[in-house]
Amino acid sequence: MVQYYWHPGGFPQQQMQQQQMQQPMTPPSVQLPAATRQQEESYIENILRANIGKLGTFYFTFENNRERNNLVITGYVEAAGRDHVIISDPNGKRYLMLMIYLDYVTFDEEINYYK
Repeated sequence: MVQYYWHPGGFPQQQMQQQQMQQPMTPPSVQLPAATRQQEESYIENILRANIGKLGTFYFTFENNRERNNLVITGYVEAAGRDHVIISDPNGKRYLMLMIYLDYVTFDEEINYYK
């Protein structure tokens, strides 16, 4: 509908519509059970992030690779992402490894873990 008359601040009906559109839609707050929150925190990248700076032995397997089927790296956890981990060995060489190849990690000291 075309408005032919000017009204300061718009017509009252338009003001109500604008106010309704400006109010953000907020979903009702949902509280996750403690068991669900615990599972979210125990992903491998979060556990590795909690142990940044610790010396560990990382075991990787590369399937269908004739030249190098597995790799063992002993080094310090520098960073960890959803799909990768950065490891530096004691000589200073850094490795960026994909998590899909990671089998497991061993640490000689206590592991920081979410409880």
